[in-house]
Amino acid sequence: MPVSSAYGANRFAVAPMIDWTDRHCRTLHRQFTRYSLLYTEMIVADAAIHGDRERILGFANEEQPVALQLGGSDAAKLAEAARIGEAMGYVEINLNVGCPSDRVQSGTFGACLMKTPEIVAQAVLAMKRAVDVPVTVKCRIGVDDQDTEIALNNLAKAVFDAGADALWVHARKAWLKGLSPKENRDIPPLDYDRVYRLKQQYVNQFIGINGGIQTISEGLQHLNHVDGVMLGRAVYHNPMMLAEVDTAIYGNENGPASIDAIIDYMCHYADRHIAAGGRLSHIARHMVGLFHGAAGARRWRQILSTEANQTGATSNVIRRAYAAVQNAAIEKAA
Repeated sequence: MPVSSAYGANRFAVAPMIDWTDRHCRTLHRQFTRYSLLYTEMIVADAAIHGDRERILGFANEEQPVALQLGGSDAAKLAEAARIGEAMGYVEINLNVGCPSDRVQSGTFGACLMKTPEIVAQAVLAMKRAVDVPVTVKCRIGVDDQDTEIALNNLAKAVFDAGADALWVHARKAWLKGLSPKENRDIPPLDYDRVYRLKQQYVNQFIGINGGIQTISEGLQHLNHVDGVMLGRAVYHNPMMLAEVDTAIYGNENGPASIDAIIDYMCHYADRHIAAGGRLSHIARHMVGLFHGAAGARRWRQILSTEANQTGATSNVIRRAYAAVQNAAIEKAA
């Protein structure tokens, strides 16, 4: 579905996920897909402004394209954080209007901002004035007992009137009281049709969809109705499915490097991280799901989950775990 927007190239994205989509996770994901848009975890605007910027916001150029997701509701702070993000090289600044956690609610941002679209609009306008890169919003279809037709329409009108370049919609309500963040990802029913209807209203604006999408094939079906598709937990738990993206969605016939080459790359990457004072577990934890459903996957998980956490662990742990997978594949083929 064409959209008259410079943002239209971002047809596939890996969702921002707190505690998961850090620089090491993005480095792994990038080995499987050259073109997908990758997101940071949600970074609170105050942390971006006052925190250790290299630790909190730093990333390698090899991860690009990378978008920075910010949390907050103060327009001036968000504009300053956006300026910092742009200066550090992020290709997009995204505002979180979907996270339902208690911590986020206490700060009056995240999903509770669905109730105050005028505050979201002020933030978008301030960020648009502060940066030249795209400014986008990620939201829910509503919260609590809101009518999702009214709530999502009001939010979309507010952000697009303020100049937002795209709206990514998690196709579920968020319940701010009574459900945990985990339950909010599963219990509220999915309503993809609501997002489709929004796209019909905003033919010339980029509308992307997120929530409960399990495969790249499912994502392709959504692209018949909206401009972009975003996967989160499914990709995190099975990163190898990203190998399909560049061909299936972007039409690139080359595909990713071989799994041998990817494992070798991640081993060298881990060695550099360890030499700089890091731990193997910082990287290996994102690789546990790599061989999801394949022969030897259980042994791979066991080795990474136990040995990578040990003091002094090196990339040899990854190589040993991969050897176990290769041996299992040989035995299965015999």
